[in-house]
Formats: sequence, structure tokens, C-alpha cells
Amino acid sequence: MNYRAATVLCASLLCALPLLAQDKVDELLNQAQSAQRNGNIAEALILAAKAIEAAPKNPQCYYVRGRLYAEDRQHAKAVADFDQALVLEPRGAEIYQLRGFEQFKLGRFKESCADFDKFLQFMPKKAPHHWQRGISCYYAGRYDDGRKQFELHQTVNPNDVENAAWHFLCVARSAGLAAARASLLPIKNDARVPMMEIYSLFGGKAKPDDVLAAAKRASDSAASNRQLFYAHLYVGLFYDVSGNEKLARKHITQAAEEYKVDDYMGEVARVHAELLKSK
Repeated sequence: MNYRAATVLCASLLCALPLLAQDKVDELLNQAQSAQRNGNIAEALILAAKAIEAAPKNPQCYYVRGRLYAEDRQHAKAVADFDQALVLEPRGAEIYQLRGFEQFKLGRFKESCADFDKFLQFMPKKAPHHWQRGISCYYAGRYDDGRKQFELHQTVNPNDVENAAWHFLCVARSAGLAAARASLLPIKNDARVPMMEIYSLFGGKAKPDDVLAAAKRASDSAASNRQLFYAHLYVGLFYDVSGNEKLARKHITQAAEEYKVDDYMGEVARVHAELLKSK
């Protein structure tokens, strides 16, 4: 092989190296996500770490591992990976969204709001659907922003008692219970038990015991657990905004521990219970 041919071959190989490295990273990330789907988070995290080691400047690697940490409830580690992903890709809208969720779960409410606000700068059409932002605003003390968020959500979800309840809570914190009751968002029918009883409670037409009694009328244990979760959570939130900290702690702790559910509202109950316990 002459010198010119050897030079061309070496140049070709050097150009191929980044592609080969990217192929390796893609394979590791695909394997990590496959392990995640199979329920093996520990293996998925090991594979994602190998991808980061192979490509420490690739934001996708930190994004994937951050999501794995979030699923494994390692919220601080998830935030750290999303931080790094955003350093490398500051226009990653979904990363701000996911970090906002994790910040909330860590009780970092102002940071959660900031991330959700940033997400909506990139994705403004998502604003009416972003009820999670309203909840973060409530806990961050941004009551007027929370009120506006729930009013906006009402335009796309007009029969959600939970949305009306959080709107009530924001108004009650900023203007008092009477003003909150007077501005209660109209709900015609939320078919979930015991949502309409919760709506009546916030509207001054029912008692906490009415909500709890309705929640106990369930056809099976799975439905009963979720109904009792919502009953205790919203009864607790009502007591909290009404100034009865003892009963608020009792019912929100029951929602978070005795009737806990594995979704975002379950995290809301857990976070609020921790706040009450820390007082």
C-alpha cells in the first residue's frame, strides 16, 4: 500500500470512530430501556452509566438515566442528571418538565415552578393542560398564578372536581374561605367516587363525614383504596386551609400511608404529609 492510499484509509477510519462510538452508546441506551421495560431498574442504571462513560458529552445519556432514577424514586439523583443534560442541551423542553416533577417530589416548590415555567416557554400550547404547575404554584405560595392555572385548566377539563378544589385552595390562601367558596369553579358531573361529595364539601354543602362515607361505598378493594385515598386527601386539604392542622395531619397522613396510590397525586399526599410532620 502506498503512502497516499494509507493516508486516505486512516482518514476514513478516523471519521468512522465517532459513528462507531455513537452506535455503542445507542446500543447501551436501548439495552437500558429494555431492562427498564422488563422491570430490572438496577441493570438499566448500570447500562445507562456505561453509556455516560462512553459519551460524557451526550445529553441523551443523562436524560435516560435521569428518567430511570425518577422511576426508582431516587429524586435527587434524577435532578442531578437532568441538570447535566440541560447544561449540554439547554433547549431540552421535556427535561425541564421532568426536572420540575422531581423538584416537586423533593419539596423544592419554587424550583419546580421555575422548571414548569421554562417548559411552557418552549411548549406554550401545553399550558392549559399543566395542572401539575398549578399544584407547585400553590405550595410555592404563588397563589394567584395557581388560581390562573386552574382556571386555564378548566377550559380543557371542565368537569374535574380536583381542579376546582385546588382553585379553591389557592383563592382561600390569598383571599379567604368566603371568597374561595364564592368563586368555586362550576362542576356538573365528575363520575369518580367521591368527587361530587368533595365538591359539596368545598362548596359548603357537605361535611367531611359525608365524603368519607361516600368513599367507603365501593364494589371492590382496589376501587375502595383509591376512593379512600382521595377522600382523606381532600378532607385533609380542606381542614388544612381551614386552619385545623391536627385533623389535616391525620387525614393527609392516612392518604399518604394507609391508602397510598402510585401516581402523581400520591406524591402530592406524601409531600404534604411530610410538610405537616416537619412543623
